[in-house]
Amino acid sequence: MSNRDSHGRFQKGNPGGPGNPHAGQVSKLRAAILAAVNAGDIEAIIAQLVRKAREGDLAAAREILDRTIGKAAQSDLLERIEALEAVAEHLNKRGHS
Repeated sequence: MSNRDSHGRFQKGNPGGPGNPHAGQVSKLRAAILAAVNAGDIEAIIAQLVRKAREGDLAAAREILDRTIGKAAQSDLLERIEALEAVAEHLNKRGHS
């Protein structure tokens, strides 16, 4: 016997699952973070991340790229890392001349 009606919805009395026992706590934590952080904070954090990327920090560069153009597909990951290293090397040379 199916627990769904003719439209695919669960019928009244369906026991369902236990759900996520931490969902309420996570929701409260997210609300607290959102209340504590403003646009200026985010801008300052991003500025630091960009500065580190320009100084050759590959993790910072990867984070910026992942958040702006999306995560690299597995097949082109090595190519992207090599490109990042070349950019970092170029920026380091430019910064030290």
